[in-house]
Amino acid sequence: MRSLSMPAALGVDLTLKKRMCFRKRNSNTPNFNDKLRDDDDRNRRISYDIKLETIQNCEASAQPTAEEVRSWAQSFDKLMKTPAGRNTFREFLRTEYSEENMLFWLACEDLKNEANKSVIEEKARMIYEDFISILSPKEVSLDSRVRDVINKKMAEPSIQTFDDAQLQIYTLMHRDSYPRFLNSSIYKSLFQRPSSTSSES
Repeated sequence: MRSLSMPAALGVDLTLKKRMCFRKRNSNTPNFNDKLRDDDDRNRRISYDIKLETIQNCEASAQPTAEEVRSWAQSFDKLMKTPAGRNTFREFLRTEYSEENMLFWLACEDLKNEANKSVIEEKARMIYEDFISILSPKEVSLDSRVRDVINKKMAEPSIQTFDDAQLQIYTLMHRDSYPRFLNSSIYKSLFQRPSSTSSES
């Protein structure tokens, strides 16, 4: 093999050094790193939103039976324990412009099922931005004590970070929205529908 002449070899070496310096210089600039971080955050956010939307939209897999529907009037707990009950109640909350309460509750339940520490931190941050931040259009109504607790826990998020807030929103839905739900046309119309056990034409 013919070896490169000294000037040619030097030229190749200088070209490689220039490329390396250019990459290093650009990778260390705030704009370059910020863009990568923003893109990464955006991709994670889209992925989380899609997952949460799937949970919200696909909970009810079957039409509730008349027996199930009647059981929802016995207690709020029974309503919230069934996917069909949660979806029907969420439909009612949407008519009262308070759907964010159910969305927050669902997001907290989703967080509790997570085991990966970095994912927990990411989901907790997104829940905070979506439902706790005063800048969010989906902000839920919480008292100052609970907000202070959350703000302290956000320094090191865990699956328990929103426990107090979730309980407060659950109680709010139970005391405020649930009685109106039982008297709503949405709930009453369920008794006119054929049961899921009925034969379909």
